[in-house]
Amino acid sequence: MIEIKLLGEPKAQKRHRHGYRGGKPHTYDPSAPDKADFLALIHNSAPKEPFLGPLSLTCKFFCGRPKSHYRTGKYSDQLKPTAPIWVKSRPDIDNYLKFILDSANGVLFKDDSQVVKVKLMKAYSVTPRVELFLEELSETN
Repeated sequence: MIEIKLLGEPKAQKRHRHGYRGGKPHTYDPSAPDKADFLALIHNSAPKEPFLGPLSLTCKFFCGRPKSHYRTGKYSDQLKPTAPIWVKSRPDIDNYLKFILDSANGVLFKDDSQVVKVKLMKAYSVTPRVELFLEELSETN
C-alpha cells in the first residue's frame, strides 16, 4: 500500500484546448504544468516500478475554505456555525480524479485502467491537501 499526502489546493483536470499554431490546427492540454508539478511532488513516494495488477484507489480532496465561512471582527479566525463541511461546488469530483489518474499514469501504475475500485471524498479544510491511498488487489477472490 502507498499513502501520499500533498499539501496545496487540489487540482482538477482541465478540458483540452484547440487552437492554431502556424496556421495548422493544434490541440494542447492546459493541465500539463499542473501535472508536472504533481509528478515532482509524488516522486519520493512513488514505487521504483509502477504497479502492474488491479488497484484500489482512495482519494481525499480537502479544499481551502473561502473567507465567507469565517466570522468577522475580533472572531475572524473562527468558523461560522453554518459553515459547511462538504464541498458542493465546482470543480466536479470526477475531474479531480481524472487529474490524479492522468498524472500518475506510468508512475504509480502502468495504466489507469488498472484502477478497478475507487473511493472519493471532497471536503473543506483549514489545510488544503490531497491524500491518496493506493493498494494492490489480488487477481483472485
